[in-house]
Amino acid sequence: MPKTPAWPDGLRFAFGTLTVLPVRVTRWDREAARGGMLCAPLAGLVVGVCAAALGALLLFLGAGPLLAAVATVAVPAVLTRGLHLDGLADTADGLGSGKPAEDALRIMKQSDIGPFGVITLLLVLLAQVAALAQAYGDSWARGALAAVVAATAARLVLTLAARGGVPAARPEGLGAAVAGVVPVRGAVGAVAVVVLAAGTGGAPFGTYEVVRTAFSVLAAVAAAELLLRRCTRRFGGVTGDVFGALAETAATAVFVIQSLGR
Repeated sequence: MPKTPAWPDGLRFAFGTLTVLPVRVTRWDREAARGGMLCAPLAGLVVGVCAAALGALLLFLGAGPLLAAVATVAVPAVLTRGLHLDGLADTADGLGSGKPAEDALRIMKQSDIGPFGVITLLLVLLAQVAALAQAYGDSWARGALAAVVAATAARLVLTLAARGGVPAARPEGLGAAVAGVVPVRGAVGAVAVVVLAAGTGGAPFGTYEVVRTAFSVLAAVAAAELLLRRCTRRFGGVTGDVFGALAETAATAVFVIQSLGR
């Protein structure tokens, strides 16, 4: 039976590893990692609020929706030192290399970015900015909601990726530290909580927005799950880079769903 995680240590683990906020991680054991990955959506919520605040501020100062969207997308990158975007690029290079798992993992560890990574980064960032600009064009509140939900969902899929039964591709690194630490029931519970909270956030805009906002989280989870399964088959498990790719995939899915059907 897994021990109950110490929540203060779990919160420190979540914010200390998933953001650049000045939070000191005091424990690196499996119990702290379990609590940290269960708290990952909370870290995403804080990141999303910061991103939405900057976008809304620029709109109030007279900036256009496009500039507000660029600034909003930049905030999560800054608050993670670009690690998720770097992970996305490295994962794209690994998947696109066509090499055996061991060689693909070595490619992912290299400091440079290959053509697959560059193209993927460009397309993902363009998609995020374009979709968010459309949301901001409707209203600052809709854009802010999309930013908060996207950042939260991006960290929620990390909770899911750290569930039991998902192996690590390497014996070291963040992937190995958190692989399999979250009970499946805990991961499912986290999804339920975030979906409910997202739907509640859309309530001020009407029933349709409740459904769409909740659905955007489910779509993010589904997209990340497809990528996770592809990566575990291809690499033999998860790595820190794969976690970053999952986060960016989920955020993009939320932005796209939030931009449709207006």
